[in-house]
Amino acid sequence: MIGRFQEPRRWAAVLMLSAGLAATPAVAGPADTYFERSLVAEAGGRCGLFDRATLHALEAGAAQARGAALRAGVREGDVERQRLRAAGRAGQIACDDSELEMVAGRARHAFAAWAGMRAMDFPGDRADWRVERTAYASQTWRLRQDGDGVVFGFAGAGTGHTLALVVQDPTIVSARLIVREPARAPTAWLARPGMSETPPLYVSRAYMAGRGHPVPETLSETGGKLFRFSTAAADAIEILDPRERFAVELVRSDGHGRVVTLGAGDFAAARAFLAMGTL
Repeated sequence: MIGRFQEPRRWAAVLMLSAGLAATPAVAGPADTYFERSLVAEAGGRCGLFDRATLHALEAGAAQARGAALRAGVREGDVERQRLRAAGRAGQIACDDSELEMVAGRARHAFAAWAGMRAMDFPGDRADWRVERTAYASQTWRLRQDGDGVVFGFAGAGTGHTLALVVQDPTIVSARLIVREPARAPTAWLARPGMSETPPLYVSRAYMAGRGHPVPETLSETGGKLFRFSTAAADAIEILDPRERFAVELVRSDGHGRVVTLGAGDFAAARAFLAMGTL
């Protein structure tokens, strides 16, 4: 299958599969779509053929295709093999390959309008991820998912943002994320009847939030507490299967607490779209 990419007409097919970036990939051949999009992103990125926004757009499209493949029932191992195959094939393509240059030019043109989109929704397990690329001087949500009494995602002012959690309950004094740790549990934890929604602690990793602060009105009109998490926590969520869930553990000042469950969904694609830059 690797050899077929030497055929002149094949690059056009690669581009056609990649150009549907803004839409959810079709179920037919989702693993192949993931391979094609990953190949274009890897080859173009290695050869410096794309600007920052276009490269992140390609990465978002590859992440969307990965989610579609997993939702369609393609096994995790097979999806990972497609990623590795794309990376290997991209490394074999010469940067001055005329077909690659043609695809890069068409990709830049195809993504020009999409790169100008200010907002976009990405599917989640229970609620969508909403991305807003408009920059404001005050704190606003740049990427968010709403849960039971919480809002979670990226928040910031200007061009900066960090992983954040807003809880409506002002008595919450601590928060932590519980996310599956691939080194301890390499297979996705998919909730089924009789099982917990999220994996047990012994195969998970906890990410503690910093100290809570009163939430700005621009993030929550009803008040509450704002907690911030490390980039490592975002990285851990990004690599989850889109069908997986992760837990937010909240503790009140009286020692009592509760757990809120959120869905990974297409967090990786939403994050890549946000990384295209502010408008």
